[in-house]
Order: sequence, then C-alpha cells, then structure tokens
Amino acid sequence: MKQSITLKSVMTFFLCICLQAKMNLMDDFETSLQVLRGFETDITAEVNDIKRAVESANKKATVRFQELNQKKYRTPLLIGTGLLVLQNLCGINGILFYASRIFRAAGFTNSDLATCALGAIQVLATGVTTSLLDKAGRRMLLIISTAGTTLSLLAVSVAFFLKDNLPHDSHSDYILSMVSLVALVAYIITFSFGMGAIPWLIMSEILPVGIKSFAGSFATLANMLTSFGVTMTANLLLSWSAGGTFASYMVVSAFALVFVILWVP
Repeated sequence: MKQSITLKSVMTFFLCICLQAKMNLMDDFETSLQVLRGFETDITAEVNDIKRAVESANKKATVRFQELNQKKYRTPLLIGTGLLVLQNLCGINGILFYASRIFRAAGFTNSDLATCALGAIQVLATGVTTSLLDKAGRRMLLIISTAGTTLSLLAVSVAFFLKDNLPHDSHSDYILSMVSLVALVAYIITFSFGMGAIPWLIMSEILPVGIKSFAGSFATLANMLTSFGVTMTANLLLSWSAGGTFASYMVVSAFALVFVILWVP
C-alpha cells in the first residue's frame, strides 16, 4: 500500500513537471525535475528530451482555422460536434430540469417522488452502459438509444395530446398518466444507453491529433450552448404545449437516429 501511494505521488509529480514544460515554465520545470531526480543527478539529457517532445506536440497541434475545411478534418469535426449538439436537442435537460412539472401535468400528485425515481433510473442505466460498450459497440448502442428515445418521446407526446383534447374521466386519465410515466422512464433508460455518454467518447476518439485541442473545445462549447438553450426554452415550450414540446424533441431524436446511421463509423 505504501509503495502504491509513493508510486502515485511520483507519477503525479512527474505529470506536473511535464505540464510546466508544456506551459513554457522552463525554470520551474527544470527545478522540479532536479528535485525529483536528486540534486546530484545530471538532468541535462532528460530536460532536452522533454523539451523536444513538447515542441513536437505543439507543432502537431498547430492547425490553421482555414485548414478545418479540409475533408479529413471537416468530417470528424461534423460528427463529433453534431453528436454533442443532438445530445442536448433531444430534450434531456429540459425533461430532467422540469420533471416535477411534467409529472404534475401528467396527473401525478407525488411528482417529486417520481422525479427522484427518474434520476435514480438514469444513474443505474448509465452504469449498465459501461459494461455494454465493448460488447455491443458504440455505433449500435447509439442506434438503439436514438431509436428508443424517438419512440418514447412519441408515446409521451401522444399521451399529452390526448390528455389535452379528450373528455376527462378518471379511467382515461389514469391510463394516460401511466403511459407518460412508462414512456419517460423508457426515454431516460434508452438515452443513458447511448446518447448520454457515448458522444463524448466518440468526439475524443474521432478527432485527429492535429485539431483535437481546438475542435474539442469547439464541440464542447457547442454542447454547453445547446444545453443552456434547451434548459432556458423548456419552460416556455411546456407552457405553450406539453405535447408539442415532446413532439419537437421527438423530431430531433429521429434526426439523430438518421445522423448516426449515415455518419457515425
């Protein structure tokens, strides 16, 4: 145990040294390396090796903005960014943030309990996904995920449309409420199976080394902006029409399914 802790400490310290070299903190980096190796050790050769490695990495990471239009860069950037944007436009944050309101609109009196259950199901489903990644493959899980979210959102939107337009009675209201609950649970499970985490994995794997830093930042920014947009508009859309809101999310989810089939390798 003591050896394990010591090894981790040395590895962490060495990573900090490399980070200092990457940030051009040459004096700090050489001093830290000297402390790690011992003051009587000649570190000149190792310092030069690290400097050459950092310079080589910086050259590989340098790409002009105009070069992103090249096909070898454009396609991976489109796939990586597209998945992260569609991840949010499927409505996940709007549904999770306003789950209590959605359940109240569906007719549940204890909406907070249903919301907590929904969150717990998401955690469990995400945990199961990690064990399926290598067996089923990323692309297949994404296809299953987007197909499942599309069907689930279709069921929720139909249930809300019927609830708003059919004469109210206790039996039909109960059935529609249960359909909404089951469909929302199915949505969370199928979303977690693929669209929840896999877009981030694919983005990190598909981007070439030359554009990974810039393109990764761009894709992450696009993800954050769409997440913010969905969260901010969900309340307004639900006030307009709950059924229409889920129908719009369903259309995006269906597009995501087509996108995965046609573009994701």
